[in-house]
Amino acid sequence: MAERPYTLLSCGMSIDGYVDDTTQERLLLSNDADFDRVDEVRAQCDAILVGAGTIRQDNPRLLVRSATRRAERIARGEDPDPVKVTVTGSCHLDPGASFFTTGASAKLVYCATSTVDEARKLLADRATVVDGGDPVDVRRVSADLGARGIRRLMVEGGGHMHTQFLTAGLADELQLVVAPFFVGDSRAPRFVYDGDFPWSSGHRATLAEVRPMGDVVLLRYALSERFGRLRDQAATPPE
Repeated sequence: MAERPYTLLSCGMSIDGYVDDTTQERLLLSNDADFDRVDEVRAQCDAILVGAGTIRQDNPRLLVRSATRRAERIARGEDPDPVKVTVTGSCHLDPGASFFTTGASAKLVYCATSTVDEARKLLADRATVVDGGDPVDVRRVSADLGARGIRRLMVEGGGHMHTQFLTAGLADELQLVVAPFFVGDSRAPRFVYDGDFPWSSGHRATLAEVRPMGDVVLLRYALSERFGRLRDQAATPPE
């Protein structure tokens, strides 16, 4: 059986732990230096995963922006952009979303068993639809990605995806960027939701790095004994 991907969770949040506010405009929680850092991490990964809610809310492209990094990926025998992955229980997706229409990399949609046929009709040749169980189980998603040759997976949100990967014990690393302001609205979405997390006051996560970047700060946590393999594998060309 193939090993599950090394899984890195990436998130930006306010000082009080919110990833957005309640307005229609996107809340910027980063700066140019951090955007470039995220682009570098993306370029080292085989796949990027976001929940369907993130696609509906933010319409992300999930592409590597740097021409140099794209060229380096091609030189390693990889596609210019990582594989795009999403998870949905309802199959409420727009085939015209940037997730599906930008970039030449493969797109994978893991959906509930009951919606597989609907999803395949809706997305046609835009994506490969995979049965993720009913309800969708991120353990099954992770195992299937490993079987497809995905060695390094970056999970970029939203909160439900972060919660599920963390509570399932599937996260090896967390990169958390804190923006220098408060949202102050309990109606706004948070980094994670309620759950039984492996880390608590009696079992603390290991803080591996603190990196100021202008007015934001990166907190990098080691969440498993596999921590660091993302970097080690990225430095080793595929056979």
